[in-house]
Amino acid sequence: MNDYQKGQLLIKKYFEENGLIKADIESFNNFIENVLQKILEENKIIEPTIIPSNVDEFKISLDKIWVTKPEITEADGSTRPIYPTEARMRKLSYAAPIFLEVSAHINGVQRESFKTQIGSLPIMLKSKNCHLHALSREELIQQGEDPEDPGGYFIINGTEKAIIDIEDLASNRFIVEKKTTGISPYSGKIFSEQGSYRIPHEIEKLKDGIFYLTFTRVKRIPLVPVVKALGLTKDEEIMQMIGLEENSEVIINLYDFVDVKNEEEALDFISKKVGISQTREIRLERMAEILDKYLLPHVGMKPEDRLMKAYNLCKYLKHYIRVSNGDLVVDDKDHYMNKRLKMSGELLAELFRVNMKVLIGDMLYNFQRIVKRGKFPSIKVIIREKLLTQKVYSSLATGTWVGGRTGVCQRMERLNFLQALSHLQRVVSPLSSSQENFEARTLHATHLGRLCPSETPEGGNIGLRKNLALLSKPSQGADEELVLREVKKMGLNVAR
Repeated sequence: MNDYQKGQLLIKKYFEENGLIKADIESFNNFIENVLQKILEENKIIEPTIIPSNVDEFKISLDKIWVTKPEITEADGSTRPIYPTEARMRKLSYAAPIFLEVSAHINGVQRESFKTQIGSLPIMLKSKNCHLHALSREELIQQGEDPEDPGGYFIINGTEKAIIDIEDLASNRFIVEKKTTGISPYSGKIFSEQGSYRIPHEIEKLKDGIFYLTFTRVKRIPLVPVVKALGLTKDEEIMQMIGLEENSEVIINLYDFVDVKNEEEALDFISKKVGISQTREIRLERMAEILDKYLLPHVGMKPEDRLMKAYNLCKYLKHYIRVSNGDLVVDDKDHYMNKRLKMSGELLAELFRVNMKVLIGDMLYNFQRIVKRGKFPSIKVIIREKLLTQKVYSSLATGTWVGGRTGVCQRMERLNFLQALSHLQRVVSPLSSSQENFEARTLHATHLGRLCPSETPEGGNIGLRKNLALLSKPSQGADEELVLREVKKMGLNVAR
């Protein structure tokens, strides 16, 4: 066997094991197996504000969620499995029911518990929940499927739809860039993402030499009092955590706020800057709540996470100072280390998270409306099954996603087999095609092996609409807690 034949054999084996669409299918499987339950945990306890007068406490608990395999309910009410070929021919959606286990608790005692269907979820072809999963070549032919078809798309009302991968800046990464306009010559930005929260933070240094922090409605407040409010109150400790020895810029900032001695004083100082005008106690409470909920939520959202947030802010400030002083180069936003691909699973999770909140809001409304009439409803009555289904189907059919993004889900291009494969490999940048964005459109050295250097359209979309390289294999995100556990075993000291 010569080298050419060996190469051919290697590539053939690689595609037999991996396939072009494997990463997208893995992403969808992860969404079904893990992410759905995590979204449910975020909204686990529902407490209606209006409850019957004879009840002290009433809670609805969402305990478990799962998805079965695609099925169809015929006109006579009978239910049976449906395969993709039938869905295409009869203009149906290839979707599986979503079941939810719900329990009601009155005064801390469980009153009722049952499982109910809360909607239908379109299933990706060849995923674990698809009837075609793990079928042999002969079995696929028997089902009327092309054995070479890679899957990785959905069938909505008989139309094949592909979810396009979206390229976005990596969240939870601190990036310092040089600004051409504005007061501050450099700007340090981070998108802190945790569950449904995605909050932009910015660190700047203004002409007065003070470092300022901006996040949510908190606009340009001095950074040092924020660090002190989080529990790192001693100037010496702040200097150690920043780790730039006797840096004059840090000393100036510490000197300016030397009167702020403890956490309470720091919270009071920040709350006045933000403009919270209530009594001191309420002011401190509200400010502490803002810091817990909206400041770096990816680090944690509980009071015990405050010190870790202070350490992170010190780390970001150190990086900002080193870049602005020329000790480090400005971070490259176009480097693929600073980018992430949002694949089918992540995009569906975004959609499901928003619509789950809509369903919970509807449940609360229905419950409270019936209570006002003097009745005590069963939870079975207040869950509307079609609400979630309609919202998900609508987004997949029109391609309009949460956050106003359009073109996320597109009709599959089936002009020829290669074009179908190409469409499933497409990667789109969220940047506007009408703006120049020269650097974002340019081929970057880190695209090598990840993105195809030549497959991009001519004209306005050049460099913004790309395709994955043939041998690229996007990895799924690792569980953070698992990684932390392993690095702690290697000697990482998180507390200090």
